[in-house]
Amino acid sequence: MELLVFVLEIIGTVAFAISGALTGLRKNMDIFGVCTLGLTASVGGGVIRDIILGITPPATFTDPIYALVAVITSIIVFFPFVRRLLFKSKRAFDVLLLITDSLGLGIFTVYGINAAVNAGFGNNMFLVIFVAALTGVGGGVLRDIFAGDRPYIFVKHIYACASLAGAVLCYFMWGYFGRTWSMLAGFLLVFLIRMLAAHFKWSLPKASEV
Repeated sequence: MELLVFVLEIIGTVAFAISGALTGLRKNMDIFGVCTLGLTASVGGGVIRDIILGITPPATFTDPIYALVAVITSIIVFFPFVRRLLFKSKRAFDVLLLITDSLGLGIFTVYGINAAVNAGFGNNMFLVIFVAALTGVGGGVLRDIFAGDRPYIFVKHIYACASLAGAVLCYFMWGYFGRTWSMLAGFLLVFLIRMLAAHFKWSLPKASEV
């Protein structure tokens, strides 16, 4: 099981690093900016989560493998031939960004549950679900702020709500089905909601101008 969790973390790290690096490329940033956004998107939510849970220093700084993977991924995405492939068409770029962002969102949401339970907060439902969603969306929020964009979670389809739905499902399955199936189910629900929301253009009600 520990191997499965590690593999999911690496996949989530790569997915969010790609989304961060793509955002940097879209903003015409240099390689440092691209790597910074890739790194921020990958580990930002986890750092905030660990601070809230009282895990200091955050795991990112005690086990730098994830930061290293994020930076390497960002550098690869920055290569000219990779950029030509990614920007071959706007639709391909948008689809790749959607898929990688959704993968990262789902994986880090359920890993947030795992981290909170391991830290001894399994009986605090509100805290566990809150830090799970924060783990999922936190890195993306920081990425968008650094890029000068309005945070993705406030304007694009169903995003934070997908993370919350997956967190709730994972939390309530935990005691009955164990960690593996709970994390898998929560991840799949987040990913499915994101894909359906993008396809059918689902979004939350927006306030009209006064």
